[in-house]
Amino acid sequence: MLLTGFGTLIGLLYLAMLVLAVIALFFAVTARDDAYRAADKQKKSFWLIILGITVAVNLFVPMLFLQLAGTVASIVFMVDVRPALKAVSGGGRRGGSSSDGPYGPYNGGR
Repeated sequence: MLLTGFGTLIGLLYLAMLVLAVIALFFAVTARDDAYRAADKQKKSFWLIILGITVAVNLFVPMLFLQLAGTVASIVFMVDVRPALKAVSGGGRRGGSSSDGPYGPYNGGR
């Protein structure tokens, strides 16, 4: 019974690593190519190759070391590259105008 529970936990961990890699790959594909250069990050093709290999390893190769390395790459993309791409693409504004500051609209001192 204990081994069954442990196997289920490991299976969920593998599934979580796969889902993270697929989401990171989706965001890498949908980002513009020039945003990578503007954010001073690696090329889009670099991230597509790394994250594509990560998804393939998680799907087809049951080697925990490679899966963990791919998960680290996915986490780096999600916490470092994606926010930088979002910042240079203008995706951080949520519908505000260009004069909005961090605490609301700037009214010019009126």
